Amino acid sequence: MNPVIHLNDVSRVFPADPPVHALSKIRLRVEQGDYVAIVGPSGSGKSTLLNTLGLLDRPTAGSYLLDGIETTTLKDGARTRLRGHRIGFVYQSFHLLDHRTVAENVMLAEMYGRSGGAGGERARKEPPGATGGGYGRRGRRRRAEEMLEKVGMSHRVDFVPGRLSGGERQRVAIARALMGGPSLLLCDEPTGNLDSRNTGAVLDLFDGLRDQGLTLLVITHEDAVSARANRRVRISDGILTEG
Repeated sequence: MNPVIHLNDVSRVFPADPPVHALSKIRLRVEQGDYVAIVGPSGSGKSTLLNTLGLLDRPTAGSYLLDGIETTTLKDGARTRLRGHRIGFVYQSFHLLDHRTVAENVMLAEMYGRSGGAGGERARKEPPGATGGGYGRRGRRRRAEEMLEKVGMSHRVDFVPGRLSGGERQRVAIARALMGGPSLLLCDEPTGNLDSRNTGAVLDLFDGLRDQGLTLLVITHEDAVSARANRRVRISDGILTEG
């Protein structure tokens, strides 16, 4: 079985004087069902690495295989489709639409997935957690309710986000990220806006998703969060090391 992520000597250089080496010959292999925490200080390259893994940015050099597919040579449309069907995104800010119900926020993931999902080349208006799909409204509603039940939010289906706690809103965002059935969940400081109780609840949810075979990669600066992962890697000055 192919690893979910396989980076081989991936570098990202931004043009400047002198050039900025944001990533330097990164090597990383993540198997299906792995739960990996990436830690590092501000400016270490975490965001650049996340954008590269999420197919939002192209590396300057090296190889990135996602589920065995070489992504660096794909055209933009193919990258967008691959991202929409294989990757779910969870962010520190929940990116829920206040005027939509919980169910509608989750349903939007599949609607936007047809135009590329999160961060697609087409749009920046869509929710950043959006991911692939393409179902009729009735099917989307049913699937949204299934995802909300999976994250323990079936009792809030018709609420609007303003009536939810921070932890509940993050659970809705996770449900939205799961809508396309991704093989990889990329999480950027997912507990950064949560108190300790809600942080624990979200981390318990991540444990459950890992137990179900989902691959998780969490970028965090919190020791309590990285300690829950079964593997920890550190990035500093664009260089990735284990442990």
